[in-house]
Amino acid sequence: IPEDLGRLQSLKVLKLAGNKITGTIPPAIGNIAVLEVFDLSNNLLKSSIPPELGLLVGVLKRLDLSNNTLSGVIPSEIGNLQGASILLGGNLFYNSTEIESAPLSLCMLRSVKDFDLANDNILCPNERRALSDFYDSAKGAEWTDRTNWVDEYTSCCDWKGVTCDNNTKQVIQLNLSNNGLSGKLSESIGNLTSIE
Repeated sequence: IPEDLGRLQSLKVLKLAGNKITGTIPPAIGNIAVLEVFDLSNNLLKSSIPPELGLLVGVLKRLDLSNNTLSGVIPSEIGNLQGASILLGGNLFYNSTEIESAPLSLCMLRSVKDFDLANDNILCPNERRALSDFYDSAKGAEWTDRTNWVDEYTSCCDWKGVTCDNNTKQVIQLNLSNNGLSGKLSESIGNLTSIE
């Protein structure tokens, strides 16, 4: 895909799905200020998703990069594409030696309309989502110590007061004593089924 596509400033729809396009996604696509639909699904694209696609915030309505051979970390900027549908399934995000979680904001659908991997328990672990809900309900921004809480990529096992089983990586203890919590418990706290 030529980098020069980024110069087509009036381009609103770019659909090249179902071809045999190889190579990488040019970061310059993020410069197309009016691009509403970007569909490169079902091709042979490789490498990672350029974070520059996040520049299309408020404009892009559909990002479909599904069924390629994309890998690496899903950029947190993708989670800021307000109101967009994000389709990334069928790629190789699992093939890295250290599987990275998808950005928490994307998993929680904070800005985007839809994310096809939001219920994928590897990229968007259920316990991470449950603890994020708990953080919001219990006014986490006001806690005395909220180290690593709701960080885009940090495992919930590394959040202050969270203890996980070394083998299963499931939350087994939540200790936030004397930490200034207020608000209420979220219903999703019930999804922490391994707490002892």
